[in-house]
Amino acid sequence: MVQGAHSPAIRDRPPESRLTGKGAKAQRVPVLAFGPARMTKAGYEGSMPPAPLMTRDDVEAFIDREFPQIHRGGRIYRIEEVGALSSRVRMDFHERHVRPGGTLSGPSMMALADYALYVAILAQIGPVALAVTTNLSFNFLRRPARRALLAEARLLKLGKRLAVGEVSCFSEGSTDLVCHATGTYSIPTARERNVVEDVP
Repeated sequence: MVQGAHSPAIRDRPPESRLTGKGAKAQRVPVLAFGPARMTKAGYEGSMPPAPLMTRDDVEAFIDREFPQIHRGGRIYRIEEVGALSSRVRMDFHERHVRPGGTLSGPSMMALADYALYVAILAQIGPVALAVTTNLSFNFLRRPARRALLAEARLLKLGKRLAVGEVSCFSEGSTDLVCHATGTYSIPTARERNVVEDVP
């Protein structure tokens, strides 16, 4: 997997730590953000994030099959990596994303962030095409360069009905944050999925 120059791989980031003990016996031990996961009525619970159900290739093949229109005019969206509750995707530079002033348009950055969240959710819960965005909040922080844009998504909460996550976007080759987004997705129940699938 090609790693972007803007940040370390998701899986390579060091864990947070805390100090335990007193005096000479004090030592720093890692603190994981998640623990052994189990599914409850509310969703995933515990400290270790559950392993993704779909690989990068699985998610890409699913999106190609269910949403072929995303590649109309040429393939510009690429999934670089999926991990536990996370994803990294890329939007190749294209003139159709340029707005007056010679920078990337806001709608193109929002589409990439939304795509990154969707990929992270699909990888985690499986091929659920009907998961839909219910909220997307954006902060545009600096002017992006006229080159590929990379988005890293991290799920903050994954329940049975809602998923909440955040996305950080960078211009390729830069460590400067271009924009930051938070989003919420609604996840259909198994019954809702079956009802839609049964409609002729």
